[in-house]
Amino acid sequence: MTKLKTAGIQIAPLSDAAGGSQRLSETLRRTEELIEMAVENDVKIICLPQLFNLPWFPADIPKGKDDANFGLAETEDGPTITAMQRVAKKHGIVIIAPIFERAPAEKDEGDDEFFSTAFVIGTGGELIGKYRKVHIPQLPLWEERSYFTPGDLGFPVFDTPFGKIGVQLCWDIFFPECARIMALAGASIIFAPTAAAFDHSCLKWERAVSAAAHANGVFIFRVNRVGSEEKQDFYGGSFCMRPDGEFLSKPAGSSEGVVLAEMDLSEIESVRNIWEFLKTRRPDAYEGLIKK
Repeated sequence: MTKLKTAGIQIAPLSDAAGGSQRLSETLRRTEELIEMAVENDVKIICLPQLFNLPWFPADIPKGKDDANFGLAETEDGPTITAMQRVAKKHGIVIIAPIFERAPAEKDEGDDEFFSTAFVIGTGGELIGKYRKVHIPQLPLWEERSYFTPGDLGFPVFDTPFGKIGVQLCWDIFFPECARIMALAGASIIFAPTAAAFDHSCLKWERAVSAAAHANGVFIFRVNRVGSEEKQDFYGGSFCMRPDGEFLSKPAGSSEGVVLAEMDLSEIESVRNIWEFLKTRRPDAYEGLIKK
């Protein structure tokens, strides 16, 4: 398969004013509607934004491990991933679904752990795998280190019927090692779900994604949240970069909707034959990278 249609879904989760279960149910219903719009365009891989099913609770520091926000976390067999498995199977598509994951502790082995995790769901509804966000910021309104354990699964590459893909979550984009590892492991496309607000930052994201795509000769599809929440306005602006670092799909607006990107995977080899960054690497000279 040379040509591949992909999509990013920009959705604004409902606030908790609707009530927990009602909020989640309505958000998942609206997500499915947007996915169906994408499927009408013969899309094969769909990516959702970071924590697509929840309000942006990391805007606040928790009051402790008993904070109500920890109750928002789900296991991989919870309602969100179960719903996305059903949708993926119904349409024969791959879905990247990022959630607040609760990883139950083994018996007598301490407390549950919590991660910012993107699940990769296959065309038959099966779980292909998951990526846990590695780089966790602690910034005003992004108090993520108070909630998430740093990812412990490395930077996996997932085999799908449509090619090999990787995932990096939001802050990970600014660490060039992530995309390089996935490119060397065979990823053709990296999906980057984000939760960025305040549109004065949008150019920094575009530059970071462009540089990573070009340096590694891969497509990178950045999929951002939308919606006005209590403390932030998430601006959307989802876009896809080609392997040469140029736009395939330019930044979208700030409304809910579907952002399409039709990729010609043959571009990867063409670009890498001109810009031989991977071929001319010098791993023997990079010892300093692994020294603290």
